[in-house]
Amino acid sequence: MSASDELRLHISQVGDYAFRIEFEGTQLEALLTDEPAPLGHDEGPNPSRLLLAAIGNCMAASLVFALRKFRNQPGPITASVRATPERNAEGRWRIARAEIELHLAEPGAQHAQLERILAQFENFCVVTQSVREGIEVQARVLDSNGQQLHPPPQA
Repeated sequence: MSASDELRLHISQVGDYAFRIEFEGTQLEALLTDEPAPLGHDEGPNPSRLLLAAIGNCMAASLVFALRKFRNQPGPITASVRATPERNAEGRWRIARAEIELHLAEPGAQHAQLERILAQFENFCVVTQSVREGIEVQARVLDSNGQQLHPPPQA
């Protein structure tokens, strides 16, 4: 990844709360997401599960990267992610914290420089560190004529 690598997605509604996510500029298959009942039909993961999957996947990949950086040859890493939605002060559901448990395929003593690896691997995780620092999100709403409805255009 580099600063010039813009990440682009196209998301289209295909059902009540079901959306098709296309990963522009790639050969990746589209992903179907959906909300659980009673809103949706559980036809795919919902955005909260995707967020947790992204964090867990990124942390596992970062650990693999850090292990290999010090010339280790780790076996397959596995990860478990847990989170319980909570209501914030306004009563809105949020993911306030996530617990990630990463499992090495071999004893830790088999890895060279393990202390250094464990001290730095989380810093390689783009997703987790972005979430921890807070991602600025700017949203616009346009109507079918392309008129910007939100935020209101400045006069």
